[in-house]
Amino acid sequence: MGAGADWRAAPREDRRSGLSQQRKCVGPVLRNTCFSVCVATAGFVLLLGVSLLYLPDPYKLEQFVPEENHAVTLLIWTHPFGRYRKLPNCSVLYQIGGCTLTDDVRVYPQADAVVIHHRDVATGTADLPPEPRPLEQKWIWMNYESPSHTSGLWRFEGVYNLTMTYRTDSDIFLPYGYLLPRGSKTEGLNDRFAHTLLAPSRSHLLRPRLVAWVISNWSESHARVALYHQLRRYIRVDVFGRAGRPLPEDSGGSVVRLVGRYQFYLALENSQHTDYITEKLWNAVRAGAVPVVLGPSRQNYERFLPPEAFIHVDDFPTVRGLARYLLMLRRNPARLRRHLDWRGGYSLHQPAFWAEHYCTVCRAVRRTRGREDSVQDLTRWFHS
Repeated sequence: MGAGADWRAAPREDRRSGLSQQRKCVGPVLRNTCFSVCVATAGFVLLLGVSLLYLPDPYKLEQFVPEENHAVTLLIWTHPFGRYRKLPNCSVLYQIGGCTLTDDVRVYPQADAVVIHHRDVATGTADLPPEPRPLEQKWIWMNYESPSHTSGLWRFEGVYNLTMTYRTDSDIFLPYGYLLPRGSKTEGLNDRFAHTLLAPSRSHLLRPRLVAWVISNWSESHARVALYHQLRRYIRVDVFGRAGRPLPEDSGGSVVRLVGRYQFYLALENSQHTDYITEKLWNAVRAGAVPVVLGPSRQNYERFLPPEAFIHVDDFPTVRGLARYLLMLRRNPARLRRHLDWRGGYSLHQPAFWAEHYCTVCRAVRRTRGREDSVQDLTRWFHS
């Protein structure tokens, strides 16, 4: 696919009532520090002339059925983490018509669906909507935390009708970021939100600084902190954020602007789970730095971006070997270019929290009218 990416998607496991199946976990992540993860793949497939992992197109109008005949009222039960944000106009922003979004709980009896953010109900900040729920109303489980930071799942078995997460096998899949092949129809629809990725220039290859890491949640029990302690023995790592130095004033508080001064960025997740690939990776991609990743397996990352677009810590038997490779690339711009040349063929889209998520839910609710099954294996699935 130009950059040599092997895009693929596997069938989604049906975890609905009466249709549960077994999964197998495969693949180590970080030697001696991390658990094996399941590379669970699935989702809807979007064909762009090649075998391409389905990436959601929330801007595409529903086909064959007039929007006005299938209006949807979507109730946002709580604003995630208790932080109020103005609800979007889905038609204006994403060309998704027929969606009425509201956070007025008095609309509950008339709502076609209710979006429920897991953290808020799991911690007791909010209660679930009252039972019995209105006929044919769907409850949607929305969660963008990793399984390691998602508590109390057992309490919600059989409660929800649809799932919305970063996992590709969610009922409603919207990741933290995704690539759009340059010149594709999808890219055209996303122009107002996509960031064009540029092929590397000479100055790009000769950036003055080596490695940056921005971190706010520091825990000595995290694999990423153990990795950092080892890596800094061999190379300099500039650490920023609540656990390091403040972002420089001339960066304007922008992580992307800061990372744009570095050749490499440590995109290290706080825990290692299937498809849990957050803005850490995509901020590095947008800034033009080569991400050094710790998260799910290399195979899992390669479902989202070309194999040469990142450096996985599991590619090296030792942290010292990783450090030596980074120093070699710094001395050899031609080799470094191999990790950046792919950029000329893509744009990057990072969905806006939470506006795009709500509008994407609206489309999914319209598509699934008449489906009344419930999610029976939420805990097992999310931890797989």
